[in-house]
Amino acid sequence: MRAIQIHEYGGPEVLQRVEIDVPKPAPGEVLVRVVAAGINFMDIHTRQGKYRESRTYPVRIPCTLGMEGSGEVIEVGAGVTSCRKGDRVAWCIAWGAYAEYALVPAARLAKLPDGIDYDIAAAAIFQGSTAHYLLEDVAHIGAGSTCLVHAASGGIGQLLVQLAKRRGAEVFATTSSPAKAAIAKSLGADHVLMYEDGAFADRVRDLTHGRGVDVVFDAVGRTTLRDSFRATRTRGLVVNYGSVTGPMSDLDPYELGEAGSLFLTRPRLADHLADVETVQRRADDIFAAIQQGALHIGINGRYTLDTVEAAHAALEERRQSGKAVMDIA
Repeated sequence: MRAIQIHEYGGPEVLQRVEIDVPKPAPGEVLVRVVAAGINFMDIHTRQGKYRESRTYPVRIPCTLGMEGSGEVIEVGAGVTSCRKGDRVAWCIAWGAYAEYALVPAARLAKLPDGIDYDIAAAAIFQGSTAHYLLEDVAHIGAGSTCLVHAASGGIGQLLVQLAKRRGAEVFATTSSPAKAAIAKSLGADHVLMYEDGAFADRVRDLTHGRGVDVVFDAVGRTTLRDSFRATRTRGLVVNYGSVTGPMSDLDPYELGEAGSLFLTRPRLADHLADVETVQRRADDIFAAIQQGALHIGINGRYTLDTVEAAHAALEERRQSGKAVMDIA
């Protein structure tokens, strides 16, 4: 079978097209014929080596890239009872989707409803599950809540805006250009702001009569995090779920007290996908919202195993808003 692997860390040039044998599922694993794979920043970070020592995401080289995909179950390993041959499934946080076949832990698989196409499933399962746990488990967003979503035109940002509005929250959003602001506004954001070197925090304070928002969802990292503190109400929550502009290496917990006794968390999806029931519950909620028309998944880039380098380059250069997928079958 064809697959995209890395044998060293680096730029898009380290991606290798290889021919390897179709694997056999071990106990607890499932062999899936991949129809579509999502393309994510986690794929970029894997290629760059950011998870080389991670315990939460223990992916090591050499490896087949792709941590999100969809397809059809071909074979199940011993002890697997949650799915069977012929099931339509999607998964995330299990590497190997940049290939014609993938081995996936059964505990990571969610079954697809008939009305969800494979490409939509591959585009939605990782970012949808991420937005779901951030809103439901971490921030407890509900009617009357106020939240600020950074990078609101990006893949997860778009879903956070839509799902937060669906829960009755007032949503503030930040973007880096008028075109991206229009995307956030079209998805329902109540207030769309430019970053303006941190001036967004002052605008949030003005718009909330000095109070600040209950929760900030910050995937940007180093260039926004301290200003996110300024935009958050006393005893509010800052959720740093990504570090696109780099990590904070000089943060003193004293700053959280000075900013108003804030809570700061750096969660990871893997810790919120504890079992197959949780995986399926999150997927069911996301797919139901899509089918009801309450959640739009924008696929803004389509690639193949032969053009995946272009996808990685587009993500690294921030030329890709929304979601990119790879059509494999």
